[in-house]
Amino acid sequence: MIMSKRHFFLLVLVLFIQVIAIPGAALSAEAGNSPGKYVVIMHPTVANIGTWQYLTSEGILPVCSETPVLGVYSGQGNYDYSLTERYIREEGLGHVRLMEIEAQLDPQFLFAENVNSGVFRKIFNMAGGIVFFGGPDIPPAVYGHEMSLLTVVTDPHRHYLELSFLFHLTGGYQDEDFVPFLEDDPGMPVLGICLGMQTMNVAAGGTMIQDIPFDIYGRTTVEQVLAMDGDLQHRNYWSAYRTDPDVAARTFHRIRIEPESHMEAVAGGNGNTPFILSSHHQALDLIGKGYRVTAWCMDNKVVEAIEHSRYPNVIGIQFHPEVTSLYDRESRITFRPGEEAEHSFLDLYPGDLGEDFHRSFWRYFGSLLDR
Repeated sequence: MIMSKRHFFLLVLVLFIQVIAIPGAALSAEAGNSPGKYVVIMHPTVANIGTWQYLTSEGILPVCSETPVLGVYSGQGNYDYSLTERYIREEGLGHVRLMEIEAQLDPQFLFAENVNSGVFRKIFNMAGGIVFFGGPDIPPAVYGHEMSLLTVVTDPHRHYLELSFLFHLTGGYQDEDFVPFLEDDPGMPVLGICLGMQTMNVAAGGTMIQDIPFDIYGRTTVEQVLAMDGDLQHRNYWSAYRTDPDVAARTFHRIRIEPESHMEAVAGGNGNTPFILSSHHQALDLIGKGYRVTAWCMDNKVVEAIEHSRYPNVIGIQFHPEVTSLYDRESRITFRPGEEAEHSFLDLYPGDLGEDFHRSFWRYFGSLLDR
């Protein structure tokens, strides 16, 4: 039997639709048809996509700036992702596309097979690496704690999506019979930044300290925190006064790195204690299944980095090497109300004080993506 051109075209079309169709998810038409694996970016805001483009286009993260990117988000999330669609269009980012996960997750079934398990599997199969960016506090109920008056939850559905996806990737104490996706690709690089690291931990059955000044140090006022050693302050509490809009919420402090870890490889194994950018008030408490701590703050009370023992390229960091101003000598920082912004991060912490560590981190992560 000879197939007509029309029938042949219809057959090809049906096969194409079967390949790309993803139940429960919607792919935007904002990108082209880039071949190969995607770098999956969770919570693809304009800022996060812009940050990725900056790091790659400036050569700080040594991967091609047109590497295919898939931004994944919850349809119930507290962000207008049409802004990202417009940004992609206006900037001509043909290698970036978005995927909305439409099904709403029940928080009782985050750490188990659920309505999104099939979608998660298909995203995993498309991924060459996955990045979880920073954000607000995780709802304490998901790790079995009551909610502190100092915890502020603003985007629960984003958390539900990212927690459940990470559980599907790595597994956790919640269901030790669950077979994680990463069993199929143990070397896949997965990076969690700030909230991303916290999400890794909670997804694996860990818990959180809900406020560092109060729960660890017993401090109850801004003034008490500002009187502490700078290495023990994890965000800039001068910004709490709100008297000067130029005052940064971030601060810088040193970290101590554990041996035989990704962090030691990044730091060069020289015992250095680099300054990093910090902007958080919560910290890891009970460590989730499979993770080990690879960096601490200087008094060993706040976890600054983790990595997975079974899936060696799963890395979480509490600090922020992605902030673009770290690499811009003209980006000067105001730390106190009324203070002149005289110095950049590069001015304050050149070389092995901090700059080298941050650049080395992205070179290292780039090498993991280029496996």
